[in-house]
Amino acid sequence: MQTYLFVFLGGGLGSICRFGLGHWLASYRLQFPWATFAANVLACLLLGVLVSLSMKGRLGGPVSVLLMAGFCGGFSTFSTFSNETVHLLIDGQWFRAGIYVVSSLLVCLVSLYIGMKAV
Repeated sequence: MQTYLFVFLGGGLGSICRFGLGHWLASYRLQFPWATFAANVLACLLLGVLVSLSMKGRLGGPVSVLLMAGFCGGFSTFSTFSNETVHLLIDGQWFRAGIYVVSSLLVCLVSLYIGMKAV
């Protein structure tokens, strides 16, 4: 039961941070979904660092669950990414949607790898 509590707490903190990032960037009226992109990239970078620490035995137990499954899971958002992509497509912005999908995948994969190698 304690594990579920840590996932819950971490997920809540991650969601609040993602919401705050989105709120802050919304004031700039950007034409690209930068808030979701940034949240996903940052979550992947952090997850990479945490995975590396975990693999080296320097992170485990409740803290790893709180940060990896909870915070990173709450901070990143595949559903919002998918929704934004569909809306770009509906609006006829095929090129922007393609750039968003490809750049999100590539940059998030690279960010995860950089995070893993950083520690």
